[in-house]
Amino acid sequence: MKHLFLSVLLLGSLGCASVGTMPHTTGTQTDLSRSNFKVIGSAIQGVDTGFFLFGIIPIKSPSYANAMADLHNNIDMNDKAAALVNVAQDKSNFYLFLFSTPKITITADVVEFYE
Repeated sequence: MKHLFLSVLLLGSLGCASVGTMPHTTGTQTDLSRSNFKVIGSAIQGVDTGFFLFGIIPIKSPSYANAMADLHNNIDMNDKAAALVNVAQDKSNFYLFLFSTPKITITADVVEFYE
């Protein structure tokens, strides 16, 4: 009986992770065919993490808006004419026996336009 309890405890403490992506669309278009821009940031990331109890009861859900706000905080714009390009969104979830931590990560390159 003691070994069964320890086995269940050991299996319950092990975790697993899943990684996936969410499709996204944008309503804007940036034309990078002319040489009127330069890359000022590459692979800049914004992250937001949540917390779910038992993997299904949301205590705090991750937010796309918070991840975008974190991405903008990581960019030094200084009133430049710039745009985000090559934007990608990844969604992952780290599971443990009693809780899980879902995470949204947004990665983008930043280009500055000039005349």
